[in-house]
Amino acid sequence: MEISIDNYFQKRYSLFAWRSNTSVVNKVILAFFMACITGLMAQVIIPLPWTPVPVTAQTFAVLMAGVVLGRRWGGISQVMYLAVGLLGVPWFAGLTGGYAILFGATGGYFLGFILTAFVMGYVTDKYVQSRNFRPMLGLTFLVNFAFIYIPGLLGLGLWMYMVNGTFPTFLTLITMGLLPFIIGDLVKIGGVAALTKAITPKEEY
Repeated sequence: MEISIDNYFQKRYSLFAWRSNTSVVNKVILAFFMACITGLMAQVIIPLPWTPVPVTAQTFAVLMAGVVLGRRWGGISQVMYLAVGLLGVPWFAGLTGGYAILFGATGGYFLGFILTAFVMGYVTDKYVQSRNFRPMLGLTFLVNFAFIYIPGLLGLGLWMYMVNGTFPTFLTLITMGLLPFIIGDLVKIGGVAALTKAITPKEEY
């Protein structure tokens, strides 16, 4: 058992060392693969009748993108996800695509995905201690609610202004764009922290 565990630790170190030092071509392929995973998880949706923002699983992929691909390429994977979707590939939630998404109710969240992946990758790569469960739990909680929801709520408020001619109240905004997602996000945050602890080496790579 001890030999097996040591072998696992060595393999995960080798994998992260490889992804950090591999060619640009391989990094592009990995980033596009992560964009595809984000698109697949975006199809796991629960529509809510009182808000145009659905519950989806894609934020789990967004948070993991930075952990798996690092400070630069995790963010680039989400740039790819957004760019390819804007070109019309239907891999946004509900098999939708096209540039209109940026001007819709969820446009701000997509910009938040890019920021989130960059920040998650930067901290995970730079600070070894962040790869343990408790630090990662705190980091993921902060990044999720700051970097996804702040631009997301701003975008939602702007969309409601364009549709209705008036800005929504703060209570209306968080009722539509934040409160329904907290429980699901807490589950995803815990999952990200646990998975990060399991798959990341606890030394520099």
